[in-house]
Amino acid sequence: MPRPIFLALSLLLFSSTAFGQAAPNDSQTLQSLLTEVRQLRQDVQTAALAARRGQILIYRLHAQQAVVDRLSERLEGTKTELAQFERQRESWTARIKKMEERKEKGNPEERKELEDIIAAEKEQAETRAVEEQDLKAKQVGLEEELRTEQAKLGRLQDELDRLDKALENPNR
Repeated sequence: MPRPIFLALSLLLFSSTAFGQAAPNDSQTLQSLLTEVRQLRQDVQTAALAARRGQILIYRLHAQQAVVDRLSERLEGTKTELAQFERQRESWTARIKKMEERKEKGNPEERKELEDIIAAEKEQAETRAVEEQDLKAKQVGLEEELRTEQAKLGRLQDELDRLDKALENPNR
């Protein structure tokens, strides 16, 4: 009988030693798993934040592109109007010149009538010249505003490029 008691006691002593040795390994494994889970959660949060930031940047980029497009259209419209004014001015100048030549050759009644028409044409041309100057000022303002908005668009594109590069590098 002493033998079975001795056997039972030795099993208890050896098994407790074995359990004692296994506990630190399990604790280290659990700790490393916990650390890895926390790192994965951090990576997922970082990726989600980067995705949201990317979506915001893309939205802002589209909105800014729309602003640039509208300004470009307005500027092109102004340039078209200015070209039309230029053609009209050339036409009026040629018409006035022809009337002045006819006035030189015409009789006194025709001269008086042509002088009145020439005066009215010159007055209208002066009014158009003021409108043309206003359009030129508008064109300069639109060109400056367009450059400003294009610079903003460029900065947004640069920021999106930086975000893209940051996401390419997996260590960041």
